[in-house]
Amino acid sequence: MSVIIIAEAGKNHNKDLNLAFRLVDAAKEAGADVVKFQASISSEVVTKNGIMAPYQIKNIGKRESQLEMIKKINLDLEDFEKINNYCKKKEITFLATSFGESATRYLSNLNMPFWKIPSGEITNLPYLREIASFGKPVIMSTGMANLGEVEAALEILIAGGLTREKITILHCTTEYPTAFEDVNLNAMKSLSTAFNTPIGYSDHTLGIEVSIAAVSLGASIIEKHLTLDNSLPGPDHRASLEPKEFSSMVRAIRNIEISMGDGVKKAVTKEQNNIPIVRRSIVAKKSIKEGEIFSVDNITVKRPGDGISPMHWDSIINTPSKRFYEVDDLISW
Repeated sequence: MSVIIIAEAGKNHNKDLNLAFRLVDAAKEAGADVVKFQASISSEVVTKNGIMAPYQIKNIGKRESQLEMIKKINLDLEDFEKINNYCKKKEITFLATSFGESATRYLSNLNMPFWKIPSGEITNLPYLREIASFGKPVIMSTGMANLGEVEAALEILIAGGLTREKITILHCTTEYPTAFEDVNLNAMKSLSTAFNTPIGYSDHTLGIEVSIAAVSLGASIIEKHLTLDNSLPGPDHRASLEPKEFSSMVRAIRNIEISMGDGVKKAVTKEQNNIPIVRRSIVAKKSIKEGEIFSVDNITVKRPGDGISPMHWDSIINTPSKRFYEVDDLISW
């Protein structure tokens, strides 16, 4: 099964529905399998006293309440049906993460193929139970979480009726952008070992190399933020890929998928054609008379490799020649 690549449009539409449609176009053209948005009613997500995260202040360039920030970049819930329909037209899978009861109820009517649990909701027990109740596959990000918190969330989802096979756990670092020293990509393998579920990676680093490395470590899903322009105002644009770079990431991931192979160490067909050309055979170093004893003085190893393999050197050495050999003749049995 191919790696599922999710283009995280998030709130990079800046409350502009047309910009959201353009993000769908960009995701499709870049080769993403899924384009994902974020849906919420602002007042259901944060109190009026909620503060912005340091990265949000840095990326936006000013400090305000988190509620005001979210209001400025939230689409109306009704817009997501329009985006869903547009995705169907463009033949790319629509997905949206819900924040709050109203968004969850609304999205449940859009027949999404799976649900995405964001890192911030991994300790939200009522939310986890409701998502599990839909019975659909779940992708769960684990930014800011330790193994115990991941296990607790997983137990809630399983108690709600989901099997482990239906749950994919994404390793993630909740910082935008994430510094390379904070990635800890080996934690993805730890999650796989600890919980025996499919794994993936939600990437907030700058560039594409960490996502590519995650695929080589077994990620079945890659999620990466997409923007049309890194310079646009908003909390996530700076840690997002522009369309051209996103497309480069998709191509690289697909190449890595092909390169992984079946794990069996053997010569592929094209290699087999090169065996007689690049391997060596035992040959005469100088003229050898019939009956003369083969020794290090009169035999050596050279290309081509269609004669006796040098691995049989010990079987040839110190035995009598059965015929006459010229220099460079292949020694025969």
